[in-house]
Amino acid sequence: MLFDRQDRHLRASWAHRLKVGAGALILAVGVFTPATVAASAPAGAAPVRPAAVPAPPAGFTTTWSDDFTGAAGTGLNTGTWKYDTGPGSGFGTGEIETMTNSTANVYQDGAGHLVLKALHSGSDPRAGWTSGRVETQAATFGAPAGGVVMMQASIQQPNVTTANGAGYWPAFWMLGSTLRSGTPWPTSGEVDILEDINGRSSVFGTLHCGTNPGGPCNESTGIGSGEHACPGCQTGYHTYAVQIDRSVSPEQIRWYLDGTNYFTLAANRVDATTWANAVDHPFFIIFDLAMGGGFPDAFGGGPNSSTVSGASLNIDYVAVYNKAPGGGGGTGTNLSQGHSTTASSTEAPGTAAANATDGDTGSRWSSAFSDPQWLQVDLGAVHQLSHVVLNWEAAYGKAFQLQTSSDGTSWTTVYSTTSGTGGVQDLSVSGSGRYVRMYGTQRGTPYGYSLWEFQVFGT
Repeated sequence: MLFDRQDRHLRASWAHRLKVGAGALILAVGVFTPATVAASAPAGAAPVRPAAVPAPPAGFTTTWSDDFTGAAGTGLNTGTWKYDTGPGSGFGTGEIETMTNSTANVYQDGAGHLVLKALHSGSDPRAGWTSGRVETQAATFGAPAGGVVMMQASIQQPNVTTANGAGYWPAFWMLGSTLRSGTPWPTSGEVDILEDINGRSSVFGTLHCGTNPGGPCNESTGIGSGEHACPGCQTGYHTYAVQIDRSVSPEQIRWYLDGTNYFTLAANRVDATTWANAVDHPFFIIFDLAMGGGFPDAFGGGPNSSTVSGASLNIDYVAVYNKAPGGGGGTGTNLSQGHSTTASSTEAPGTAAANATDGDTGSRWSSAFSDPQWLQVDLGAVHQLSHVVLNWEAAYGKAFQLQTSSDGTSWTTVYSTTSGTGGVQDLSVSGSGRYVRMYGTQRGTPYGYSLWEFQVFGT
């Protein structure tokens, strides 16, 4: 089976998802609380679904979100999302469904939800299942050194029970961006934010890292929370979130259910190289509803004659929030969004300069395949600047400067590097200007310079 250059390693990543050890190490609780819709809900009650994506927590900014506002029965925007299709047997976990891009399995319901539905045909409960799996086109969601990133979604798990839900395996998770460029799983890292099986009304949180089998992360089990009770999660919307915190020492990953931190994993649980390879880079986000496989089998078995067809994983929204190094992620306003943006060149008509300041991480600017190149935004007036966020596509700048100007002619350099890393770079700057540009002098790949978003913050 052939895949494009970003997907060709993905299928092998599924060789891990077996039983999560209930005795996995649980460390001290974290210090940040994500936005939640259930802070005042009584135990076991279904929290009220928000009408829109929540505002970022204090100190954070919203990097990207989707609240699935498409018309009833429509598929997803393939500029933002990609469908993973094919038989579950190809994922390496014993799944028995076939993933499709049909709106029978993956659709927006017209009421602000993404629905992934598992459907059965025939008389054999271990065959004839179809379902859905989608992932973000962008693989740019991460925390820079010294910063924090939070991924959060409001989800209703499939409305099944242990009596009629054997084999259901919903998941909200992330894979490391380096998987798309050749780093093997699990070295490239995987963070499972939500997994449940067999209608157990629970949640498992897990980090996969190191080597497989065995290694420092006990693969293919990983290092996880074990089973955590999730009352009402089959019948109502709850928030599931993870924070990767690179502002503390040792670094941490924290898992949250309805704003409560139920599991924290510190970097010193494994060696420094294993952690850095698995965590210290951007990720892409995945939703899927599998049927059968090693994980459900480990808790009593996969689909049987009592398993109901047609249950669904419902997602109200998904959001990524970032806190800049030094806690500055919430300071200032994004001054660049929607403002006039120009560039030295564009690769194609669909990669115009304005795409980098439209607030949509599914669109991008990309340049010609040569040096130097620049992208410039006119803020409309002189502003005091605090930081600039460069959300790179796979083609990034290795050497570049951030420059400001009051007239668009005379430029002052406020940041310079010759060792750019790509991904999401949140860069502190000090200066003022009406015009701000990224001036690239050395590309990090044979391609051009390519930015999903160019965000300028200040007052």
